[in-house]
Amino acid sequence: MKMHNPPHPGEVLNELCLEPAGLSVTEAASALGVSRKTLSMILNGRSGISPEMAVRLSIAFGTTAESWLAQQIQLDLALAERNRKKLGVKRIAA
Repeated sequence: MKMHNPPHPGEVLNELCLEPAGLSVTEAASALGVSRKTLSMILNGRSGISPEMAVRLSIAFGTTAESWLAQQIQLDLALAERNRKKLGVKRIAA
C-alpha cells in the first residue's frame, strides 16, 4: 500500500526498537557493528537504510531485512512522487 507521507525508517527504528529497549545510540551502534555517526545519520533522517544495514537490523532486532528495505522504498517513492511534475517526462503512446 502506497503511503503519502511515510515516516523515515530511522524514526521507526528509534521509536520501536531503541527506545523500548532503553538503548543509547552508542550502545545500539556498537551492537550493530557500525559507527555512532552512521547510526545517528539514519536516526536523524539524513541517511537511508542500505541492504547491509537492513540485514544488521534484522539480526539485532529479530525482524526481516525486507521490512526495513520496504520502509525505505516507501519513503523514497513518496519523495520521488512529490517531484513528478518536475521530471519533465512525456508520455509515450504505445
